[in-house]
Amino acid sequence: MSPGGNTLFSRLVAAAGPAWRSYTRHEFVLRLADGSLPEGAFRHYLIQDYLFLIHFARAWGLAVYKSETLAEMRRAQALVAATLDTEIGLHIDYCRGWGIDTVAMAQTPEALETVAYTRFVLDRGLAGDRLDLEVALAPCIVGYAEIAAESLADPATRLDGNRYKSWLDMYAGAEYQALAAAAKSALDEQFARRGGDGRFASLAAAFTAATRLEADFWQMGLAAMSC
Repeated sequence: MSPGGNTLFSRLVAAAGPAWRSYTRHEFVLRLADGSLPEGAFRHYLIQDYLFLIHFARAWGLAVYKSETLAEMRRAQALVAATLDTEIGLHIDYCRGWGIDTVAMAQTPEALETVAYTRFVLDRGLAGDRLDLEVALAPCIVGYAEIAAESLADPATRLDGNRYKSWLDMYAGAEYQALAAAAKSALDEQFARRGGDGRFASLAAAFTAATRLEADFWQMGLAAMSC
């Protein structure tokens, strides 16, 4: 999937330049797709991703506070509920399949890369408005959808016997793809209401920083290859 058109998201990706491909085509992603990623790297990633999701829910809680209309509040409330009741639950079930239980995840310290990324997102939301927050979240929400869809369409991806294919299927599935599409549409709506080209430079800088922090999150997983 390639970000096309003249949506805010496509403009942000273009402004991020090579940083976007460094994230979506990171070695972690490529090795996950061809099945060569060491299990220790993936396990470490899964645990840190659980810790990330806790702050992800907090970010959507902040979005409720930052909303200006009842419709915006309801959308943010729905995303809080989806994160707490569905996404975290699915992640816990997925990790259980890898022999990782909730207690072990909850007791694991946050990696510095996890701290850096989650606090950056929350800081953008606290210092700015709802648009700043959603732009900082976009590399994660939309990026995972694009990574999974692109990987499954890539001939280099190993589909048969790849223990990580279920991860790709999860983010390439219709439910998550619809969530990512809604997130892109919401960016355009927020930009029309709160934006204007005078804000684009600061939004692009935040998006690029979040994209680099996402790439660092993948690199954190690779650093655990000896686990």
